[in-house]
Amino acid sequence: MDQNIETEAFRNLERLKSLRVEHRDLDDVISRLATDPLVDQLELKRLKKRKLLIKDTISRLESQLIPDLNA
Repeated sequence: MDQNIETEAFRNLERLKSLRVEHRDLDDVISRLATDPLVDQLELKRLKKRKLLIKDTISRLESQLIPDLNA
């Protein structure tokens, strides 16, 4: 049982790292595109929504990794 919990926690940590990298990369892309007057505004909006979704997922994973103090 403990092995499964540790494996899941490790997978969550790896996913968290990956999501943080993707979030940072999206931030860079959005920043560059926002300065381009010819950028497709719909594409920019989609990237921003994706970035927000990733941020929400990161927050959810981080809260799962914090031990429940009431336990």
